[in-house]
Amino acid sequence: MRMNKYQAGLWLALGAGLALSACARSPDSAAASTPVVSAPVSPVALPQVLVHKDPACGCCHLWVEHLRKAGFQVEARDEDILNPIKQRLGVPHGKGSCHTAEIDGYVIEGHVPAQDIHRLLAERPRARGLVLPGMPAGSPGMELPDGSVSPYTVELVLLDGSTQAFSQHGGEAAP
Repeated sequence: MRMNKYQAGLWLALGAGLALSACARSPDSAAASTPVVSAPVSPVALPQVLVHKDPACGCCHLWVEHLRKAGFQVEARDEDILNPIKQRLGVPHGKGSCHTAEIDGYVIEGHVPAQDIHRLLAERPRARGLVLPGMPAGSPGMELPDGSVSPYTVELVLLDGSTQAFSQHGGEAAP
């Protein structure tokens, strides 16, 4: 049987999804009482992330690496002045951080965890994006040696510029 490109692509995506989901489980995961937690599996490539960052900021580089480990393709651009970019993308006043990213029509401000970006892209809310003001200790790129994470809230920026809680993190130590 001869397949066209569309059919071949569907079979490839299906096979990749099955292979990745099988690889996400340990051999005895069926017998284990603790479920295996893994990043979202999708045969579709994630959209590219464009990160605008201060050239002298080391934590920005660590956040970019966090995104890459989570499967994102990232282009990092060193920018001397970030405020015009933040204004253009609609980052609310007082909600800024040391870097600003763009992904698939959304703005991501600060050390937002990759899992929250995955959720944003899956849910596709009518919003400007996500913000994590400041540089909370223990957030991605701001990890502490003891693994502790200070409590912080990632906020969803609504179309009118107001914000609401999107996710809560922190208060626990890493295993």
